[in-house]
Amino acid sequence: MSQPADKTAKKSAASEWWETIVVVVEALLIAIVLRSFLYQPFSIPTASMQQTLMIGDYFVANKFVWGYGKHSFSLGRYGDFSLLDFELPISNRIFGREPNRGDVAVFRPVPQNIEYIKRVVGLPGDRIQMREGRLYINGAMIEREELGKAQDTDSEGDTREVTVYRETFPEGTTHIIQEISDNASLDNTQEYVVPAGHYFMMGDNRDRSADSRVLSQVGYVPAVNLIAKAEARFFSIKDNLPPWQIWQWPANVRWDRMFQPVSSDQPYDTTATP
Repeated sequence: MSQPADKTAKKSAASEWWETIVVVVEALLIAIVLRSFLYQPFSIPTASMQQTLMIGDYFVANKFVWGYGKHSFSLGRYGDFSLLDFELPISNRIFGREPNRGDVAVFRPVPQNIEYIKRVVGLPGDRIQMREGRLYINGAMIEREELGKAQDTDSEGDTREVTVYRETFPEGTTHIIQEISDNASLDNTQEYVVPAGHYFMMGDNRDRSADSRVLSQVGYVPAVNLIAKAEARFFSIKDNLPPWQIWQWPANVRWDRMFQPVSSDQPYDTTATP
């Protein structure tokens, strides 16, 4: 005997709902796996890496290239809320290669519970020092070429004129840095000796970056605290506006910064502002 049409319709509707739920759950699981093991998006709230990464830039970072450490499977923090923010009970990284000098890294400083992003400047065993605004690695002053002047605005809206340089590491890699002056508080430092299994991080916006030069805040970063290598920007908006405010896009999205690699060297912008 055939079932009544209304019962068949109800079963069909219930089946469609169940299939929809399964598809949604599968999609969420795939997203979690991708974010946990392969690539994770991050945003830039401060000026410390300008102009490489501007306030309001969104970028994707590679989580497997350096292997996995204590904080690799955290899915991020949103203000005071943490999403699966836990620490693995390991003392060494699993799989992956070592970072290169010049890589842009997402990491957790030992005293902190939030992610930082800076450039890898010092490798294990290196001696790092700033003298009159110039970077010295293992006693040798690092070459820099002046490119011009620019305007730099921090997250508090304070705009300063900066001098833009192209800096060249001993390995030949280059990147863009900014300096307000060569006599700021972190432009003359002690000599730092990077411990084994640690890295020394610095921001490209040298006078607006709290980084490994501040031992009490960032200091030497253990390899196990590395999270990911920044690879490509996929969105950028001025004034750190929420990206979901689509009506703000026409006047505020930085279209020229979208879908661009987080390259080691790039043209500087003389009107750079958040």
